[in-house]
Amino acid sequence: MENTSGVGVLDKVTSILGTLEAGPVSLGGLVAATGLARPTAHRLAVALEHHRLVGRDLQGRFVLGPRLTELSAAAGDDRLLAAAGPVLAQLRDITGESAQLYRRQGEVRICVAAAERLSGLRDTVPVGVTLSMKAGSAAQILLAWEEPERLHRSLQGARFTATALSGVRRRGWAQSAGEREPGVVSVSAPVRGPSHRVVAAVSVSGPIERLTRHAGARLSQAVVEAANRLTEALRQA
Repeated sequence: MENTSGVGVLDKVTSILGTLEAGPVSLGGLVAATGLARPTAHRLAVALEHHRLVGRDLQGRFVLGPRLTELSAAAGDDRLLAAAGPVLAQLRDITGESAQLYRRQGEVRICVAAAERLSGLRDTVPVGVTLSMKAGSAAQILLAWEEPERLHRSLQGARFTATALSGVRRRGWAQSAGEREPGVVSVSAPVRGPSHRVVAAVSVSGPIERLTRHAGARLSQAVVEAANRLTEALRQA
């Protein structure tokens, strides 16, 4: 292996992760690409899987795990939050509704930034609040592009279906009405990191009486544009 650090096990782990960067790889493929002995490659890959740094696809091949996405997103937090304030404020002003930014943390999502509607009936989501990944348009966004196996597990008990998430991937935005909270409608879109992975969800939310059950038709363009501005901010950093 090239670029050795002198710490053998770390060099081997880095070699495995670097190989998986190109896409799913079988155990035999790992052995061929890294030059590691088959038992060593298997042992390290399984250990990395335990720590969610490596996962498996539906064919049992090794893939990069969700923990890498979470670490990457955490590293970009300062840049994301610095850009989020003005973007969410502009989204609130354009739509007239409260705007939020959510990040996934394990099996929940956290509101990491928000811009509240200035007056009238509103949906208030305090910064720092923890919400379920089983309901709401932001949860749909944070799950829609997940690995198939993990997505299947996450859908157990969810208020939305795999078919609904297929529609989210096709449209590029999600909508929910009364999923997270009765009488509340939300529309969300994905924020992507430099590797194109979804790292956050931008949302607008408000009462169904004002937004109706078809809010996406009116609000999706503004939400997608806000999410794209945050994606661009992360790419330029």
